[in-house]
Parts: sequence; C-alpha cells; structure tokens
Amino acid sequence: MAKSGPRGTTNVSLVAPRGIDEQNVSKWFMEHVPEVELPLEFTLIAGGRSNLTFKVDDAAGHRWALRRPPVSHVLPTAHDMSREHRIISALGPAGVPVATAIGLCTDEAVNQAPFYVMEFVDGHILRSAEQVEAAFPVPARAGIGHNLADTLASLHKIDPDDVGLGDLARRDGYIERQLRRWREQFKNGIVNGDDYEGLVERVASELGQRIPEQIGLGIVHGDYRLDNTVFDDQGRVRAILDWELCTLGDPMADVGLLMVYWNDPSDADSPIGTSATMAPGMATRKDLLERYAKASGRDVSAIPFYTAFGYWKLACIMQGVYARYLGGAGAGDTATVDLYPQSVRRLATTAADTLAAW
Repeated sequence: MAKSGPRGTTNVSLVAPRGIDEQNVSKWFMEHVPEVELPLEFTLIAGGRSNLTFKVDDAAGHRWALRRPPVSHVLPTAHDMSREHRIISALGPAGVPVATAIGLCTDEAVNQAPFYVMEFVDGHILRSAEQVEAAFPVPARAGIGHNLADTLASLHKIDPDDVGLGDLARRDGYIERQLRRWREQFKNGIVNGDDYEGLVERVASELGQRIPEQIGLGIVHGDYRLDNTVFDDQGRVRAILDWELCTLGDPMADVGLLMVYWNDPSDADSPIGTSATMAPGMATRKDLLERYAKASGRDVSAIPFYTAFGYWKLACIMQGVYARYLGGAGAGDTATVDLYPQSVRRLATTAADTLAAW
C-alpha cells in the first residue's frame, strides 16, 4: 500500500498487485478523479476470471472499481476496455442499473494496458446459498429472482439507437456470429492439443443447424447471472456488472444463459455445481422464465435451444479461462482451475443432451 502523504504526492511502496502500476495509476487518479486523496490501496476482487477488477480505496474512505484486461494470454477481439466503458456510460442514463462510469485510460504507458474506473457499488453479490441465507429471510428470497428477470426484460426493451449503441455490432445473424466467435476462441484456448475428442466442435455444428429465427433485436449482456449483479437489502438489482461480452443480438441468448446458471434445488448433478440459487425460498428456473416472458412479452418456447447454446458457450469460455490461467493471467487470484477440463467436457455434454431433448 502507498505511504501516507499530502494530496498530490505519489509516494508508494514497492509492492502492488499484479496488473497495477501503483505510481502511474495513482497519478492518473489525481488528474482524472474528483476528490481523490492519496495514498491509494488496490485490491484484486475475487470472482472475475477474465478481465480483472480491482477495488480502489483512498485515504479519505472513497472507493472505486478499476477494470483492466488480463495480464497475459489476451485472446483476440476480447477485453476491450473502451467498449465496456462506452456501454455503461450509455446505459446508466437510460435507467439500466450499472455502476457510474468515472473515467477511461487508453494510454498503455500508464498501466501496460487500457483500463477504466467506475463507482464501487455497495450491496450483496450472491455466490453461495450461505450468503443468501445470511442476507435475506426466506420470504424475501423469491423476489431476488423475480427482480433479476424483470431487470433483464427492461434491458432488452431498450432500443440501441436511442442510447447511442446502434453501431455496437451487426444486427442480424447473432447466433451464427456467436458460434463463429466462440469456436475460434475455443481453438485458441486448446491446451496440449486436447480438443475433447471433437465434442465441442460437434455440438457447435448441431447448434448451427438448428438456430431458431431471431425475433427482434436487443442489447445482449452476454453473461447475465445472479453473481454478476449487486443487490440491495430488499433484493433489488443495484447494478449489473461485467459487460465484457455485451453486444447487439438475440435477447433470448441472455435468457438461455440465465437458465444455465440458475440451479434448482433438485439439480444435484449440475455441470456448474451448487449455487446461491439453491437456497431455500429462492425462485425456480421455471419461475424466472415465466416472469421474464410476462415482463418482456417474448415467446420463450425455444428456450431449450438457447439453454443448450448457453452450456456450449460456457464450455468455450471456461476453456479460454483455463488457458489464460495456465499462462499466468490470474494477477494473484490463486483459486484452482485444475478441474476446468472436466467441467468443459460436462458442459459440452449437457449442451448436447439439452439439444437432443428439444
């Protein structure tokens, strides 16, 4: 941590979290962030395994969040800080619950990579059933899922042109584009030649042959789930986090991925393991789908396809994360990734089974 000193000084210690040039970033804060008081303390926030998020505390008790790309093994077309900053800057004034954007630095001389700073949103990030049980009484828990579904429906109702995001991506062929992108990312993330006997590629081919017609256009978050949101004490979404994968496309892809991550209590053998959604009193996967359908007015009958696509996409993402961590991109996050290959295989298998049952 930096040593105490008057505002405007940049005296720092020699030890800083990997991914942060403490002296340069502190100087950037002084020039771009109102009311900041040095010294700054940077803490890697656990939970993110792609772009890195750091909590930044100053001497006056202010807090911010800083986002930057991984420190190594950066995949092509990924980790665009300017894009993330643009998205939250556009959506906040439109009423979408996001952290307020503070500033963007594209000068790589400052921190070896672009980064942006946003407000640090206080609240509950629910990653385990124990956290749900500690924070919310049983009668309040169903409302968490309901509000999550309502918030997603509200996001999908926004016209991209109205918020200046009409040129964010192409407007047609979303699933085809996603299949191409994640196929390529998976290939780039293969470790020691292990492609799972072609399983991931076979599922991609089957998905490509069965794509439903895209109905409407929306802003797609790309990784919408319970622990990518911050909740207040009443179980309402205060902020949606991690906009790295946001694009324009088929809103049902967000719903399918939400189904993947939302375990019911009966899902003892889920490929994503146990989750906060299994706490007693939480809404079920069926509840969320019905709530979203009602709030959005969308036809959700093809949800098995989008759920299968979600499992497959998550397998590709997990393989990329595995490769990046083996390449040293964790920036001090020591959580194990040894079981990732097993999870990739299970996710791809579940995608195939879900598609076969549709």
